[in-house]
Amino acid sequence: MRRITRIATVGIASAALALSATACGGKKSSDASASPSESGQKSAAIAYDIGGRGDQSFNDAAYAGLKKAETDLKIKGAEAEPTDGEGEADKVQRLTELARKGNNPVIGVGFAYAPAIKKVAPKFPNTTFGIIDDTSVTGDNIANLVFNEEQGSYLAGVAAAKASKTGTVGFIGGVEVPLIKKFEAGFTQGVKDTNPNAKVLSQYLTQPPNFDGFAKPDLGKAAAQGQLDAGADVVYAAAGLAGSGAIEAASAKGKWAIGVDSDQYNQAGLAKYKDSILTSVTKDVSDSVFNLIKSVEDGKPTIGEIRYGLDKDGVGLADSNPKYKEMADVIAAVEKAKADIIAKKITVKTAP
Repeated sequence: MRRITRIATVGIASAALALSATACGGKKSSDASASPSESGQKSAAIAYDIGGRGDQSFNDAAYAGLKKAETDLKIKGAEAEPTDGEGEADKVQRLTELARKGNNPVIGVGFAYAPAIKKVAPKFPNTTFGIIDDTSVTGDNIANLVFNEEQGSYLAGVAAAKASKTGTVGFIGGVEVPLIKKFEAGFTQGVKDTNPNAKVLSQYLTQPPNFDGFAKPDLGKAAAQGQLDAGADVVYAAAGLAGSGAIEAASAKGKWAIGVDSDQYNQAGLAKYKDSILTSVTKDVSDSVFNLIKSVEDGKPTIGEIRYGLDKDGVGLADSNPKYKEMADVIAAVEKAKADIIAKKITVKTAP
């Protein structure tokens, strides 16, 4: 396999950080190879959301798509890491650098990149820019890769309500932004439609412009412990790396956790807690990245809104945990709910 190059830019404090999406932590690294234009090799790039690769969730799913493209399409992949406290100017610089080096497409992981892509894309009309989780910025060379997170979260609510023995479940959102409220809305609706008497404890870890709720596992752990102490026996966290703390807390008390974005049962960094991960709400970020790269390689870039929902398995529930596979009543309820959503017998809310 060919080597993937990682690129970083210097971060500056800015209020534009308030646009950040579901990710966490921070890494720094430097470009260590010639640009694609110098080597003559085709290349695609992804610019990570807060924290970069290693979040066991959102960013790692995007990386998997780039890695697949590198292997299957024989391209060179470039990664650009964010930095702590960065603002819009840093994102503009990062995307500009990637485009100047000849990467095509250049994909921003998370809606935080919308303002930067709006500025950079018109300057590189022959480069396709992708943005995940945003439809606010459009253009002749912009692909909007979006998901029906509320649908997958509805299924998680069904599973939580069926698996709960106490009738109380918890939702933890990293930061109270519209994207994460879609997760809460779907989850709560799924719980209530399954068990009208169930209680849903909802909590957000931080409020914009404080985005530590996507970055600090200790915040997720403390919130989950509070919900578990209040009687919850299933906790669903949509909180990036902070969600790993919620999973740890559930594991310590012998209760269920529901993962997010990636199949967290199979994430190496969560291996010691995996028996407590009932299921995960998955978003096919990996395929969305791969498919966009392939469309560019095929000479027919996919532009505009590209939506991934239950109907195309763009969102769903993972079934990797053998214990989940043994829960016939849970699986039956989830499958019925999935069929009803696809058939439009159920309309899932996008706001609580």
